Amino acid sequence: MKRLSIVLLVIMVTFNSCSIKFNGASIPPEMKTISVEFFENNAQLVVPYLSQQFTEDLKNRIRSQTRLSLTQGESDASLEGRITNYDIRPVSLTDNEQLTAGSSRLTITVSAKYTNNLNPKQSFEESFTRYKDFALNGQSLQALEPQLIKDINVMLTEDIFNRAFAQW
Repeated sequence: MKRLSIVLLVIMVTFNSCSIKFNGASIPPEMKTISVEFFENNAQLVVPYLSQQFTEDLKNRIRSQTRLSLTQGESDASLEGRITNYDIRPVSLTDNEQLTAGSSRLTITVSAKYTNNLNPKQSFEESFTRYKDFALNGQSLQALEPQLIKDINVMLTEDIFNRAFAQW
C-alpha cells in the first residue's frame, strides 16, 4: 500500500510540473491583447458575406483557444489581411462529350499579416490557401456555398492561428 502511495505521488508531481497545451498555442504570458482588423475581399469573384464571416471566424478561434483579449487599436499583437482569391473550378468530368463537371473545387486564398509587438521576430506576412471539392448532385451552388465557405474558413483560421501562436 505504501509503495502504491509513493507511485501515485510521483505521478502527481510529474504531471503537476508539466505544462500540457492541447491547442498547441505558445503565447507568452506578457502578451495580453490582440487586434484583428477586417479582412477585405479583394478577389475577382466577390461573395458579399465572406469578409465578415472570415473575420468573425478568426476572432472566434482566438477567443476560444487563447486567453487574449480582442481590442481595437494599440495591442500586443495584431492580425490584418485580405481575401485575395475566391475561385470555383471543375476538377473532374463525368462526360467527355458534353464536358459536364463531375466535381468542382472551391478555393479561397487569404493574405495575412501578423505583427507581434512584443517579439517582432515572430511577425510574418504570408498567404494561406485552402480548398474543398464538392459535387452538385442536383443541388445549386448557392445551396452548397455557405457550408463550403464555413469548412474552408475553419481550415484557413487554423492555419493562421497555428502560424501565429504555435510557430509550426
